[in-house]
Amino acid sequence: MCVGVPMQVISVDGDDIVAEVDGVRRSASIMMLADEVRVGDYLIIHAGFAISKLDEEEAVETLRMMREVFSEEDMQ
Repeated sequence: MCVGVPMQVISVDGDDIVAEVDGVRRSASIMMLADEVRVGDYLIIHAGFAISKLDEEEAVETLRMMREVFSEEDMQ
């Protein structure tokens, strides 16, 4: 299963960023985004690319739901 994950940007260098979620850091390209990206922004990261920008409230809620679903899968 492929899943895009909300991650918070911790550094920006041209079209490349480093983003983090739950202590896990990943490099990704922002070349597909038209929006300006800054440290602290939340992005959906999939396969090494930022595919959309979202606000903090939406990112937090999405992560909460993802954790809930994945923890339920672990119980089965």
